[in-house]
Amino acid sequence: MSKPIVAVVGRPNVGKSTLFNVLAGQQISIVKDTPGVTRDRIYAEITWLDKSFTLIDTGGIEPESNDIILSQMREQAQIAIDTADVIIFMTDVRQGLVDSDAKVADMLRRSHKPVVLVVNKVDNFDKFMPDVYEFYNLGIGEPMPVSAASRLGIGDMLDEVIKHFPEGTLEDEEDDRPKIAIVGKPNVGKSSIINKLLGENRVIVSNIAGTTRDAVDTPVIHDGREYVFIDTAGLRRKNKIKEDLERYSIIRTVAAVERADIVVLVIDATEGVTEQDAKIAGIAHERGKGIIIAVNKWDAVEKNDKTIYEYTQKIKDTLSFMSYAEILFISALTGQRLNKLYDLIDTIIESQTMRIPTGVLNEILTEAVAMQQPPSDKGKRLRIYYMTQVSVKPPTFVMFVNDKQLTHFSYTRYIENKIRETFGFRGTALRFINRERKEKE
Repeated sequence: MSKPIVAVVGRPNVGKSTLFNVLAGQQISIVKDTPGVTRDRIYAEITWLDKSFTLIDTGGIEPESNDIILSQMREQAQIAIDTADVIIFMTDVRQGLVDSDAKVADMLRRSHKPVVLVVNKVDNFDKFMPDVYEFYNLGIGEPMPVSAASRLGIGDMLDEVIKHFPEGTLEDEEDDRPKIAIVGKPNVGKSSIINKLLGENRVIVSNIAGTTRDAVDTPVIHDGREYVFIDTAGLRRKNKIKEDLERYSIIRTVAAVERADIVVLVIDATEGVTEQDAKIAGIAHERGKGIIIAVNKWDAVEKNDKTIYEYTQKIKDTLSFMSYAEILFISALTGQRLNKLYDLIDTIIESQTMRIPTGVLNEILTEAVAMQQPPSDKGKRLRIYYMTQVSVKPPTFVMFVNDKQLTHFSYTRYIENKIRETFGFRGTALRFINRERKEKE
């Protein structure tokens, strides 16, 4: 079952990012410079008690006029309503209740989604509580006083948030149909691909606010096997502010990727891999999903005998952090090579669920270490005692070593390549966890 999604909505300067960073446990907006992943992080994995969820900061930029602020907030609220299971609506006790708070509260109330109303900057409960009561006027439940900066009231707020999580039904857990998210920038042909696979215009893209959901699930049966395609089309394009548009499409992408087993990143053959494509690829890579890069509109590219090779190389260079991704050149317009998509999906599902016996893994490890010695630092050499596979989707391996500090990223990559040479693991990320073990154990 996918993790619940919690979105934070509120005016500029009410402390959304402060709360976000406190919950994420680090200055996540600046830290974590993984290749292809946006530095201005807008989502984080949070665990509270025994519940895990994805937190989304709908932040965005601060426009000059109040008019624009209100329209921005409405846009954010709509995204949150479309995407999230629970919404944290953040207000500011020092600025008090303002008109735009009331208008957004109205939208949230009509959405019938669970809303936790949070009043931030309450550094002193005795002093500010009378001002907190004013927020009852919004009519969306009891205001919860917190101070994100001083970390007061955060636990009570999280208790309230997790109360609203949807109960995981047995049906969800038993649904073993492969789920494939079709992601990519607006206008690259995501819906056309699904329509072609279905042979009918099932995915309707409309620009009218409120008619587009964040993702549409479409079951497709091919050769007797059922697949579920998650379409992230339906991104409203009425907002003229480019960074915001990208931010919103990425929020929706995070939500779709979270639920999928395999991500098909659709790129426009005439444009090549853009920065936003790299961000989306980074999200799927971080979450350990299977990945297919579908180069659409291939029929529109002038070709010679080297074109495919050169194009493939260019993609691999730009997305070097996920060299395992499968690449497919297609045309949604003509249907060229679209049926190959199912073969690739089946292959990747097999890779994601493959288990390697510990004995075989350690034979590969012994051979790899003999061919290339592990790194050393100040006379101390890394020793890898043994490794074992602990889970699938993505395949995850634990290496028992003498000193975690010595395990260099490049050596882990070398071992990963040796495992891939033997077992393929096409189209899926592999995870490695290092555990320290003392010599005597």
